[in-house]
Formats: sequence, structure tokens, C-alpha cells
Amino acid sequence: MPDNKYRIEVSPMPQFIPEQSDPENDRYIFAYTITIRNIGEVPAQLVSRHWIITDGNNEIQEVRGLGVVGKQPLLQPGESFQYTSGSSLTTPIGTMKGTYQMVAEDGTHFEAEIPEFVLATPRALH
Repeated sequence: MPDNKYRIEVSPMPQFIPEQSDPENDRYIFAYTITIRNIGEVPAQLVSRHWIITDGNNEIQEVRGLGVVGKQPLLQPGESFQYTSGSSLTTPIGTMKGTYQMVAEDGTHFEAEIPEFVLATPRALH
């Protein structure tokens, strides 16, 4: 486990997008806003991401790629970066979790955990 020098806090906020969804054709669109805050002691850059998206049928989709929304933000200690992206599911409920691969200014590679969050249509969670 990295020490306190290398700490990134990730806060997701998902929402269902009904106007882009088509439930009759098993298409559910969700947006999520992620706030990434450097709570460590050294500047760190987000270089890539790894998402694990699980739908209501336990079908898993893994997504890997460079940066987020086309950016690789460098966060000074105390700084945060926020972005909004989206995901499409074939079920009205699912989850997302993953990691961001980070590189500190001193060359140390570490991961920032993206806590699991639920994607759900308003009536799916009763």
C-alpha cells in the first residue's frame, strides 16, 4: 500500500439519462461525474483508466484507455479535477468500479481506486 505521499480520492456521482435511454430496446444511458482529488503530498498525473462495468445480468464489460475525456490531468497536492462521462447498459441497474493509473512527479506509479457505484433507473431500486 502506498504511503501518504501517494493518495488520490475519487468521488463518483451517477445519474440516469431518461431522454437518451430506450428501455423497450434494452438501452439505458447513465452519466457520471467523477471528482478526482489529490490528497497526497506529491503532484500526480492520471495516465490511464480501467473500468469494470457490471450490468443487472452480471455481464461484465472492461474498459481500459488513456486518460479521461481525452485528458491526462496533473494534480498538485490539494487540487481536484472533475469530469463527466457516460455509460450504456442493457439492464436498468448495474455497477461501475475501477482504478486510475497514476504517476507521481517522482516517477512512482500507483493506482487510485474508483469506489463501486450503482447505475440505476429511478424505479429499479425499491
